[in-house]
Amino acid sequence: MDRRTFMAGCLGGGLGLPLLAPAGGAQAQAGLTKIIFPFAAGAGGDTLCRLIAQEMAPVLQRTMVVENRTGGDGLIGIKAVKGASPDGSMVLVTTGPTMYLLPMVETTPSFDTSKDFMPVSLLARFEFALVMGPGIDATDFKAFVAWLKAHPDKTSFGVPSNGTIPHFMGSRLEKDFGIPLTRVPYRGSAPILNDLVGGHISFGITTLADALPQHRAKGVKIIAVSSAERSPFAPDVPTLKESGIDLVADAWYGMWLPAGSPPDFASKLGAAASAALAKPEVKEKLTAIGLIPVGSNADGLSKELAANTAFWQPIVKATGYKIEN
Repeated sequence: MDRRTFMAGCLGGGLGLPLLAPAGGAQAQAGLTKIIFPFAAGAGGDTLCRLIAQEMAPVLQRTMVVENRTGGDGLIGIKAVKGASPDGSMVLVTTGPTMYLLPMVETTPSFDTSKDFMPVSLLARFEFALVMGPGIDATDFKAFVAWLKAHPDKTSFGVPSNGTIPHFMGSRLEKDFGIPLTRVPYRGSAPILNDLVGGHISFGITTLADALPQHRAKGVKIIAVSSAERSPFAPDVPTLKESGIDLVADAWYGMWLPAGSPPDFASKLGAAASAALAKPEVKEKLTAIGLIPVGSNADGLSKELAANTAFWQPIVKATGYKIEN
């Protein structure tokens, strides 16, 4: 499988310019920290980086620069931080799935998250939605599954890309529903929603934030969300667990340093990130783009990563899905 099809659908972006804290001359360069975001500018993840960079810079008394190092479905940026000097000059912010799914699906893993990186903080969560098109005659989740079983020739569903959480959610749902499902990979959420409205596929699995506008306009219907609790963005929509499917599949952004970095700097960095995320103005800007600010210490991030790895590993393994590297 071509690597370019991997992880295209769960990511953020933003503006293309660095944010710099007020500082000058050699002192600013000596206290320079680059936040590496391994995906292109354009949406939530990059905005998250830039908001917290702006808030953390004066607290840490460092110049904070956000740098997009794109390519390899996140690997270019991840490898840059993996090979960086552990002196606080380079920080990685990326999605949880890139850190636990990539090592699972690469034929030869390019990195070991636990050995090559030092955890800093969980930053923000985002959610996925199960979205059905207008051609499905169902008002709730039970009726939705019944409709699929009654129409075995119409069980195609869209995902933002192969190798993503929505891909593997579909594999799990196929098992839970007890019927064959046909996965159709797209390049992001927008074409999925267009094809749902046009009746070319029956349902899709996308980020909740992407699906909400069409849901509110009644072009499509969000039938369930994948988070542990009902989403603050769609409180009227039940979770998969409420609907009888024992599956929680939200995603998140986290922050890491290269392995061997000073623990005291990691602690200060995590505290500064959490403080930034707790500010009302930052919360407001993040929730406006579908992100739920969290913040944690290093232990919180490690536990989240371990739990996700343990949950998804058998599901991914059962699919046999691999990408060549």
